Amino acid sequence: MSNEQAAPSTHDDDAAVPPKARVFDIRTVVGALIGFYGLVLVVVGLVSDSARELAKTGGVHANVWAGVVMAVFATVLLVWSRLRPVTGA
Repeated sequence: MSNEQAAPSTHDDDAAVPPKARVFDIRTVVGALIGFYGLVLVVVGLVSDSARELAKTGGVHANVWAGVVMAVFATVLLVWSRLRPVTGA
């Protein structure tokens, strides 16, 4: 048995991960889908603003608020995947 310690790695861990691996990171996929659905809800909520629909939700624009929350969540996921990318470890 040898008491030699392994030399610290000098290569960048991000360089070992192919760019396609970052595209298919679950945070990117889920963030994009939730962001798209959130955008659709915001548009639908702003376009179809009937009194009957508002009466169902007690005067709250439920589609708009749900869409905004989904868009914020999607932004958090996408920023997170950018700040902490997939590593080869």
